Amino acid sequence: MPSLPNSDELIFFVNGRKVTEKKADPEANLLFYLRKVLRLTGTKYACGGGGCGACTVMVSRYNPKTKTIHHFPATACLVPICSLYGAAVTTVEGVGSIKTRIHPVQERLAKCHGTQCGFCSPGMVMSIYTLLRNHPEPTPEQITEALGGNLCRCTGYRPIVESGKTFCAESTVCQVKGSGKCCLDSEERSFANRQEKICTKLYNEDEFQPFDPSQEPIFPPELIRMAEDPNKRRLTFQGERTTWIAPVTLNDLLELRASFPKAPLVMGNTAVGPSIKFRNEFHPVFISPLGLSELHFVKTTDAGVTIGAGYSLAQLNDALRFIVSEQPKEKTKTCRALLKHLRTLAGAQIRNMATLGGHVVSRPNYSDLNPILAAGNATINLISKDGQRQIPLNGPFLERSPEANLKSEEIVLSVSIPYSAQWHFVSGLRLAQRQENAFAIVSAGMSVKFEDGTNVIKELQMFYGSIGPTVVSASQSCKQLTGRQWDDRMLSDACRWVLDELYIPPAAKGGMVEYKRTLIISLLFKFYLKVRQGLNKMDPQKFPDIPEKFMSALEDFPIGTPQGLQMFQCVDPYQPPQDPVGHPVMHQSAIKHATGEAVFIDDMPPIDQELFLAVVTSTRAHAKIISIDISEALALPGVVDVITAEDVPGDNSHQGEILYAQNEVICVGQIVCTVAADTYAHAKAAAKKVKITYEDIEPKIITIEQAIEHNSFLSVEKKIEQGNVEQAFKYVDQIIEGEVHVEGQEHFYMETQTILAIPKREDKEMVLHLGTQFPTHVQEYVAAALNVPRSRIACHMKRTGGAFGGKVTKPALLGAVSAVAASKTGRPIRFILERGDDMLITAGRHPLLGKYKIGFMNNGVIKAADVEHYINGGCTPDESELVLEFLVLKSENAYYIPNFRCRGRACKTNLPSNTAFRGFGFPQATVVVEAYITAVASQCNLLPEKVKEINMYKRISRTAHKQTFNPEPLRRCWKECLEKSSFYARKLAAEEFNKKNYWKKRGLAVVPMKFTVGIPMAYYNQAAALVHIYLDGSVLVTHGGCELGQGLHTKIIQVASRELNIPQSYIHLSETSTTTVPNAIFTAGSMGTDINGKAVQNACQILMARLHPIIRKNPKGKWEEWIAKAFEDSISLSATGYFKGYQTNMDWEREEGNAYPYFVYGACCSEVEVDCLTGAHKLLRTDIFMDAAFSINPAVDIGQIEGAFIQGMGLYTTEELKYSPEGVLYSRGPDDYKIPTVTEIPEEFYVTLVHSRNPIAIYSSKGLGEAGMFMGSSVLFAIYDAVAAARRERGLTKTFTLSSPATPEVIRMTCVDQFTDMIPRDDPSTFTPWSIRVS
Repeated sequence: MPSLPNSDELIFFVNGRKVTEKKADPEANLLFYLRKVLRLTGTKYACGGGGCGACTVMVSRYNPKTKTIHHFPATACLVPICSLYGAAVTTVEGVGSIKTRIHPVQERLAKCHGTQCGFCSPGMVMSIYTLLRNHPEPTPEQITEALGGNLCRCTGYRPIVESGKTFCAESTVCQVKGSGKCCLDSEERSFANRQEKICTKLYNEDEFQPFDPSQEPIFPPELIRMAEDPNKRRLTFQGERTTWIAPVTLNDLLELRASFPKAPLVMGNTAVGPSIKFRNEFHPVFISPLGLSELHFVKTTDAGVTIGAGYSLAQLNDALRFIVSEQPKEKTKTCRALLKHLRTLAGAQIRNMATLGGHVVSRPNYSDLNPILAAGNATINLISKDGQRQIPLNGPFLERSPEANLKSEEIVLSVSIPYSAQWHFVSGLRLAQRQENAFAIVSAGMSVKFEDGTNVIKELQMFYGSIGPTVVSASQSCKQLTGRQWDDRMLSDACRWVLDELYIPPAAKGGMVEYKRTLIISLLFKFYLKVRQGLNKMDPQKFPDIPEKFMSALEDFPIGTPQGLQMFQCVDPYQPPQDPVGHPVMHQSAIKHATGEAVFIDDMPPIDQELFLAVVTSTRAHAKIISIDISEALALPGVVDVITAEDVPGDNSHQGEILYAQNEVICVGQIVCTVAADTYAHAKAAAKKVKITYEDIEPKIITIEQAIEHNSFLSVEKKIEQGNVEQAFKYVDQIIEGEVHVEGQEHFYMETQTILAIPKREDKEMVLHLGTQFPTHVQEYVAAALNVPRSRIACHMKRTGGAFGGKVTKPALLGAVSAVAASKTGRPIRFILERGDDMLITAGRHPLLGKYKIGFMNNGVIKAADVEHYINGGCTPDESELVLEFLVLKSENAYYIPNFRCRGRACKTNLPSNTAFRGFGFPQATVVVEAYITAVASQCNLLPEKVKEINMYKRISRTAHKQTFNPEPLRRCWKECLEKSSFYARKLAAEEFNKKNYWKKRGLAVVPMKFTVGIPMAYYNQAAALVHIYLDGSVLVTHGGCELGQGLHTKIIQVASRELNIPQSYIHLSETSTTTVPNAIFTAGSMGTDINGKAVQNACQILMARLHPIIRKNPKGKWEEWIAKAFEDSISLSATGYFKGYQTNMDWEREEGNAYPYFVYGACCSEVEVDCLTGAHKLLRTDIFMDAAFSINPAVDIGQIEGAFIQGMGLYTTEELKYSPEGVLYSRGPDDYKIPTVTEIPEEFYVTLVHSRNPIAIYSSKGLGEAGMFMGSSVLFAIYDAVAAARRERGLTKTFTLSSPATPEVIRMTCVDQFTDMIPRDDPSTFTPWSIRVS
C-alpha cells in the first residue's frame, strides 16, 4: 500500500465560529463531535442510523462555479467530520437561544404546543429552519415534506405541522373543504345544553414575533475565499485506524481509485456509514470526492438527460422536476416515475445526503430508483485512468453478475436517462409498511414498448426490489411475452410465468413470503391497467379503456397536509385574569426544548474520571452459561473493567428481576456482563471481544401457545364473573367463537434509557441522574444491589425524552447495573443504551391472545360472553400480573352483558420481560371486545355501530366487578361523535364509493370507550409535595411526579399559581428527586396531575393558612411584603403537602371492588381508504370526543389525546415486532420498526373535549394521559370495515378476524382475490419461517 502523508488541518464553521481540528479522525461523526468535543448538546442522539431526524443540522456549502450557497438538512449521526472541510454547519444553538434571542421557528413550535418531551424538537426546528432558508414562504406541502424524516413519539405531529404552516403565504385557517364556511357556525352545534362557550384556539398568533428572512446569519466569507482558491490541493486526514483522502480534481480521484481499489467512495455516507455502525465493516482508507464539479452537472440532449453521479437525490429531484416542466409528457415517463418515488424515499435529510452515483453503484436490494432506471434503459458512464466506457444499468448489473460489473479502478461519472417514446410506457411501483421513510416491501420498475400503433409487445422489462438479495429481473418471462398482445390472456400468463421465474423461498430472510409473491403480480396488474389506460388515451377507437370501477387502482394515496380543529370549553369570563387554570398554557420547558437548551441526562457535562458502559447480552433464549472469557476484552486500550454477576455486592435478583445473568440465560438480550472503558467506542469494541460459551436448555418457550402447552405461567388465573354464563348460552339464538391476536409494541421513546451513576467518596453514598417514571423504584433496586440503606442513594430526575410506561420498572434494573459498575470501579458511570440494545433489552407492550365465545339474539342483543386472555409476559415477573389484572377488570369496555366471564393468565416465556405501556393492557383487551361486537353485527346483518348502541351501558349501573358508575358522559360522547362526524351520511357516501371502485374500498368505524385511571390498591394512589417560599417571594415547588413530556409540571405550576394567588412567573419547578420527596409512587396510570396536584394544593393551602393573619392585617399589601412580614413573625415558609390517595380496592376472592377512582369516557370515529391490491391504507378523517370533565390545561390535554391516538394507531397498523422462532428480536431500530410519521396522521383531525363533572379530582379534572391510545383502534376497525366490503364483493364469508396490527400484509392477504389464489403456497411443516408471531 502506498505510504500516506501526515494529516492536514480540518477547517469548517459551526454556528458562525471557525473550527480548526488538527487531529481529525475519519471515524468521528458530526454528532459525536458536536456533543462531545464542541459540547453543543442541542443536537440529539436517538437512533444513530439517520432514521429518526433527532440529530438534524443544516449544512451550507458554497459552489464556486455557480457562486451560490446551498443549504440542506443532514442527520449529524451519519456525517463524517472529515467531509465537512469548507462547510458551514448550523445547529439548533446557532438558530436561536434564550440567552441571545429565540428564532420565530423555535418560538412558534413552542407556542403551537408542538413539543411535549422535547427530545425531537431540535431536529424539528432544524428541518423547518432549513426549509425557510431555501423557501422563506413555503407551501403547506413543503412543510410536510420537510418533516418527513423526523420522528416524534409524543405529539402526533399535528401541532408541529401547524407551527410550520404559520410561515406559509396563504391562510391556514380551516375553511371547511374550501366552502369558506366555518363548521362551528353550522346549525349542528346548536343542540340543547350549550351554555358553555366553545373555544378553538390553543395559541394566539398575535404573540408571534414576525419572521424576517433578511436577518439570518451570513455564510462565512473565509469559506468563500477557500472555495475560490485556485491552488486547492488534495487533503488527507489521518486517524487512529483510518485515513480520509479528499481529491480536488477528477484525475487525482482516478489516481487514488487506482491506488486504493478497495477504498469506498464516500459522498453522503448513507450506505457506508450504517454498514460500519451496524454491520461492523472496517475500511482503512476512505476517498471522498465531495466537491468535484465534474460529478455535479445536468446535461440534456435530444435523446435524454445525463446527471452527474455527485448529485444528491434531492438535487436529482429538482433536476427531474425542471425537465418534466420543459419537455412534452410522453418523453418524461421515466423521469415522472422517478419523481414519484423520490418523494417518499427516506426523509428529506437522507435525500439531501445520498447521491445518485452512490445509490446506483451500491445497488441496495430494496432500491426504489434502480428498478425504474433499468426499466427506462438508463446507462452508467464510467471513468478510470484508462478512459471512459458505458455500461447498461440493466438486469445483469443489478443482479451483480461479474461480467456486468465495474472494474475495481472505475468510478461512476454520471447516469444517462433516455427520454421515453410515444409507444413506450415506464412505471415505478412500490409498497412499504408506511408511505414515507420506509424501505419497500416490494418495489418494481416496469416498461413496455409496443410496435407503433398496435398493442403488440416489442420489448418488455420488469425489475423487482426487496424480493431477493439483489434487485431481480424477470427477463425470461419478458422474452416469452414479446410479440403478444397487451390483453387479459397475456396478463394471466405473465402472472404465472413471473411467479415461476422469481421464486421466493419460503424461509427467505425478511419473511412475508406469500405477501411478497402476491405483490409481485398485484403490482404487475397495476402496471397492466396503467398501460391499457395509456393505450386508450392514444387511440380510443382501437383500444378500449379499462373498466370505470378499476380506475382508482391506478392512483397512489396522495400525501396531504393535515388540518383540523381542537374544541374545548372557554374559561369562565368571571375567572380572575391571573388565574391560569383552564387556559391552554404552553409547556413550561417548551422554549428550552425548541432551542436545545433543555438538559437531558447525556447533555450533562462530563464528570472527572467518568467511564462509559457497554453491555454484552445473551444470544440464546434459554441456555446454561458454560464460561465467560473476558481476557481479550480486558487487553484492549481504554478498558478499565468487566463487570459480571460475581461483582454484585448485594442482591443480584431483587424481586425476581435479574441484573446480571448467572449460570443461565433466560432470553436473548439478557445482560450477561458490562464493560467499563474511558470512551464508549472503546467499551463497545471490548464488549464485542467477550466470549461466552453456552449449552442450550429445553424447552425454549417463545409464543403464548408454547407457554400454554408447557403450562408456563407467571401468575395465577385472574377472573371476574357476573350472571350465569353456562345457563345463558342455552337460551340464545346464535353462538360464535373466535380468537384475536394483538401483537406487542415497542415504546420507541426518543431518548433511550440513559443513566449517570456517581459514587460518593464516603458512607457508600451514590447519586444517580436518570430518566425514569419511578425514582423510588430505582433507589430500591440500587440499594438492594449495593447492599446499603436506601437513605444513601439519591435519584434525580429532571425530565426524560418520552417514557410511555417503558421507564417505570426498567430504569431500576439498568440503574442497578450501572451502580454496581460505579461501585466496583469507584468511578462515575455514563450508561446510554443504543437504540438497538434498548429495543432488545427493555421489551414493551404485552402481546395478547384473546379467545371468546359469545351468545346473542338475532336482533343483536348479547346475552352471554365467555372471554379468555393470555398475555406474553416474557421471562421475569415485571408488571405482568398487574397488567393482567387491569386487562381483566376493564375487559367489558362500554358494554353491559348480563352474563359475563373473563379469565386471564400471564405466560412465562423466554423473551425479554414485557412491561408497562400506556393504556396498560386496555388497548389489547378492548380490541377483543370490539372484534366480537363486530362479529355479532356481521352475523345479524346489522351495522357494528347499531350493535354497539344496543349493548352499551345506558343508565347508572355496576360493572362486572360490581363498581357503580353513571354512563351519561359515555352516551353523550357517543351521540356527539355520531352527529358531529356526520357518521351515517359518510357511511352512505363510503358505500357509494365502494360500489364504484373494485380495488379501493372505504371503511368507517366508531368505537366507544369506558376507561379508568389509577390503581386498585389505595396506597399506590398517594402523593406528597414540598413547597418553599423564599424571602424575595419566589416559590420552589417539588413533588413526587416525573415530567415525561406530558406537561405535569406545567399543570402543577397552574395549580400552585391558583392556590397561592400569584403569577406563574413566581413559581419554579426544578426536578423530582428522592432526597426532597421520599417514597413517591410512579408517574403512571394517567394519575400524575390527579395525585401530585392534590398534594401541591394541600401544601399551598397550609402555607396560605399560615399567611392568612398577615394578609388580613394588610389586605392591600403585596405578596413580597406579606412574605417578609411572615419571616419577621417567625412563620415557617416551607410546607409538605400530602394526598392520601383515592380509596380504591379490589377483592379477587370475591371478584368485586371499587377498583378505580373514576371513569374516563370517549368515542372516536375514523374513516380509511384501503388499496385492496397492495394492502396500503390512508387515514382520511378522525373525530375524537373525550370526556375531559374540566380541563386544567386544554392544550396539554388535547396534546395527550392526539399523541396517544397516533401512538395507538401505530400499535394497530404499522408497528410490527418481528421475532425469529429462536426468540431473537429482529426489529431493533427505525429501519425495521415503523412508528407513524407525519404522513400517517389523519388528513382531517378533529378533537373535542366534552365537559362533565368529576368532583373527586382536583378542580373537577380528569387524567387523560392514556385514554386516547385505544381510540387508535377506530382505524383498525375502519380498515376491517373496508376489507369486509371488498370480501363481500368477492363473494367471501361474512365473518373473519382481523388481528392487530393490520399491516399492509394482513390487509392484502385478507382481501382474497384471483391474485392471492394464484400464488404458490408452501406446506408449513416443510420449512422454518424467518419470523413468527409471539401472541
